[in-house]
Amino acid sequence: MTQYLFTPAPVRSLKVLGQAAEYPVSRIFCVGRNYEAHAAEMGGTVDREAPWYFTKSAVSAVCLSGETRPYPPGTSDFHYEMELVVAVGDAVFKADLAQAEAAIFAYGCGLDMTRRDRQQDGKDNRRPWDLGKDVEGSAVLTTLTPAAGFALAGRRIHLEVNGITKQDATLDDMVWSPAEVISHLSNYYHLQPGDIILTGTPAGVGPVVAGDAITGGIDGLEPISLTLGAAE
Repeated sequence: MTQYLFTPAPVRSLKVLGQAAEYPVSRIFCVGRNYEAHAAEMGGTVDREAPWYFTKSAVSAVCLSGETRPYPPGTSDFHYEMELVVAVGDAVFKADLAQAEAAIFAYGCGLDMTRRDRQQDGKDNRRPWDLGKDVEGSAVLTTLTPAAGFALAGRRIHLEVNGITKQDATLDDMVWSPAEVISHLSNYYHLQPGDIILTGTPAGVGPVVAGDAITGGIDGLEPISLTLGAAE
C-alpha cells in the first residue's frame, strides 16, 4: 500500500439526479467568448474559426451550489459568469459531431467566478489568465441532470444578484454547441468521463462584493446559488 507524505486531496464529485453514485470531476475546461454579446461587452469579438479555452484546477476550484465562499484575495473586481455545464460520459478522441453528442453524459449550471482585474492584467501584458480564472472556489457547480431526452433548444439562462436580474439570454445564443465544442476539444485532448466543460457566458457580467447573494438557472436544470462572505 502506497504511503504519502501528506493526505492527498479528496475527489470532488457532483450529485446526479436519479442516481445514487456521484460524478467525480477530473478536469475543468472553459470556453471563452461563446456568446456574441458577451464578447462585445468585453471589447472583443467571437473567433468563428474555432472555439478556444482556458482551464481551472478541479481540486481547488470546484465549489458546490449553495455554499458560502469568502471574497477572494488579490482582487477588487470579482465577477460572476453564468454558464451551461456539460459533463463528459464517454472517452472520445478526434470525435465527429455524432460521437461528441453521444459522449455528453449530463448537463448542469455553473458559475465561472473571475478576478476580472487580474484577467485584464494578463490581457494587457500578453500573459496567461491563471490568476484571473483559476481561483479557489471559482467553479460553482450544481447537481447534474442526465442528458438523455434533455433538449437544449430555447432554454433560458439567467443570473440574479440580490434578486436583481443581471444576465438573461437563451442557450440558442451560443456560437458553438456543446457537441461542436467537444468535437473540437477532442482534437487536442483524450477526453474522458470526469471531464466537465463550462460553455461560456451571455452578456451582463459584472462585479459582486462581500455579502452578495448570487442565484441563477437554466430552464429544466437544478438552479444555482452562491453567497459571498467577507474577504479573507
